[in-house]
Amino acid sequence: MSGTTTPSAPTAVAPLTTQDAELLVAAATAAAEAAGVTVSVSVLDAGGHPLAFRRDDRAVLISGETSTRKAYTALQLNAPTAGLVDAVQPGGPFHTLPTALDRPLLFIAGGLPVHRDGRLVGAIGVGGGAPEQDHGFAAAALDALV
Repeated sequence: MSGTTTPSAPTAVAPLTTQDAELLVAAATAAAEAAGVTVSVSVLDAGGHPLAFRRDDRAVLISGETSTRKAYTALQLNAPTAGLVDAVQPGGPFHTLPTALDRPLLFIAGGLPVHRDGRLVGAIGVGGGAPEQDHGFAAAALDALV
């Protein structure tokens, strides 16, 4: 048939693997340790399932839950959590969102989505340091994942 095209199949994107997740945890932990900060790190796959986790007993006890919530928030919104702080203030676009989902969200820096070939494949969350530090540790981990 002249003038017709066959639609191409979508390109498969490799999922985030346990090995990838362990690399992200190690890189974020190394960045934090270099800064003298103790953190917990969580990595979720695209479905929100835990792939790797590191909780340090020297970190604030809630940092483990915090890192998971940061990762979950980044995954659900496909956005860095650092840019969402203003959105949850009264009158902000996400002010009521935490009650609309089945899991509470946490909107402070340290959660980043993980993309591969332009597609969302997971998320990383870092908790235990100052918000700006946690964001930097998560970003350093993404830089290590090539």
